[in-house]
Amino acid sequence: MTGIVVLGSTNMDLVAFVARAPARGETVTGRAFRTVPGGKGANQAVAAARAGAEVAMIGAVGADDFGPRLRAALDASGVDTDLLRTAEGPSGTAHIVVDDEGGNSIVVVPGANGTVTSLDHGDDALIATADALLLQLELPLSAVTEGAVTARRLGVRTILTPAPAQPLPPELLAATDLLVPNEHEAAALTGIADPHGAAEALLRTVPEVVVTLGRAGCLYAVRGAAPLTVPAPGVTAVDTTAAGDTFVGALAVALAEGRPVERALAWASSAAALSVQRHGASTSMPFRAEIDAAHDARTGLEVDTV
Repeated sequence: MTGIVVLGSTNMDLVAFVARAPARGETVTGRAFRTVPGGKGANQAVAAARAGAEVAMIGAVGADDFGPRLRAALDASGVDTDLLRTAEGPSGTAHIVVDDEGGNSIVVVPGANGTVTSLDHGDDALIATADALLLQLELPLSAVTEGAVTARRLGVRTILTPAPAQPLPPELLAATDLLVPNEHEAAALTGIADPHGAAEALLRTVPEVVVTLGRAGCLYAVRGAAPLTVPAPGVTAVDTTAAGDTFVGALAVALAEGRPVERALAWASSAAALSVQRHGASTSMPFRAEIDAAHDARTGLEVDTV
């Protein structure tokens, strides 16, 4: 079975649902509130596990009431949490406002995630067992960079989601095999608003790029070949929280299983499209059978068998 290791954040999402997000200085009345396990790292771990991989998580939860709940949620999704640390103090939290059009705005408070400044005993051995290492930027850059460099040394593919967007150290870029920004992150990294131009600029530092474009699908670029655009399924979104993480988790599984890039991108897009039709982060993520069925219906072809 495909093995995925995730070095990343684990947060409790505190989600308020509103008709429209408040402007600065404005108060609006919400219609619902939920606490949902999340964090970009944990989300990608759950997405990959539900997509059919064996997944292990490296990171930290806090010693507060959220910590055991976050760990239990990962365990329930089949994610190995043996190397998920418990740090003194609070767990990470994400404060999310979701509007009636499915859009969201998010404030992340790192909490325990901020204590993961380097790899710990056993982390490198776990990474060595993986087909891919998934990374994001909700942990300190020192740990993310060390993880990427370690994976490169061990011959493990690295997939980096550069969110929240910030300048990336050359050492991290040099150890990144596939960079997966959304169009806003790609623009922030390059100063180029056009996704095609941004992808071309990013190829100067990494060998492969996928720019996610929301309803417009995704753009794939690789050195030495023409770029490829894969459309997204046409669906009505109710909550886009963690759609990108669903896409990355499913894409990592598809690529590790050896699917051709275009088919892997289409399969991951089908997974993300299912997630945006449901509320929540990890709770919205589809299982492999659902992805296969949606992908099959979308393409009119038999689902790839691997």
